Amino acid sequence: MVQCMEAPVKQRLNLDLARLNRQFESAEPQEILAWCVEHIPDGLAQASSFSLPVIQHMLAQEIQPERPIPVIFLDTLHLFPETLETARQAQARYQLDLHAYSAKGVDSQEAFAKRYGEALWVTDVNRFHHLTKVEPLARALDELDVKAWITGRRRDQSKNRRYLPIFEWDTDGRIKINPLANWTRNDVWKYVLDEDVLYNPLHDQGYTSIGDQPLTTPVLAGEGERAGRWRGSEKTECGIHG
Repeated sequence: MVQCMEAPVKQRLNLDLARLNRQFESAEPQEILAWCVEHIPDGLAQASSFSLPVIQHMLAQEIQPERPIPVIFLDTLHLFPETLETARQAQARYQLDLHAYSAKGVDSQEAFAKRYGEALWVTDVNRFHHLTKVEPLARALDELDVKAWITGRRRDQSKNRRYLPIFEWDTDGRIKINPLANWTRNDVWKYVLDEDVLYNPLHDQGYTSIGDQPLTTPVLAGEGERAGRWRGSEKTECGIHG
């Protein structure tokens, strides 16, 4: 989760998340998204890594809100070229209101290394993620005046996500919405193939969870979906979700 002190009162939405979780536990993601668009008309955003932009497809092709929901894209400056190209194509296909954020004061890998050190992901991976993801996301949520934000997390992705609620508070007092929480990886791919959803071509090369290029490897047969992230370490999250 984004680490911060107590949230400003003005950012809080007066919603009963326990009731909403009971109400939508068996709902399809489209029902959850439609409810959010109707009941959170201001301050709603989504965060995307452009691995499988299923939520962007649902919003653009099925929900079709009157105003596009802002999409926050954390360009860490260390992403795969395929990820950047997928973001570009998704913006064009789905007419996204895309907002890209990077580490402060840099606009390239070279500039990042010069300012923060070579291969920081090796020497201090937590600081690397704070600079490239945690701080930029916090800045984006603040600058876009976000009150609730949508993620693509699912319960079956890892052990630490198995009890993921559909609606939760983040540590800033904003609502975090996980409309795909009770979908499986098979559910997602069935939707992708049935609906011709744009997806990151790295999936065709054995990458099942796609993050920064130096920290992501293909997944081997029998491994978990996120086994290719931070291979050889005990790390399971980059910091924006805990």
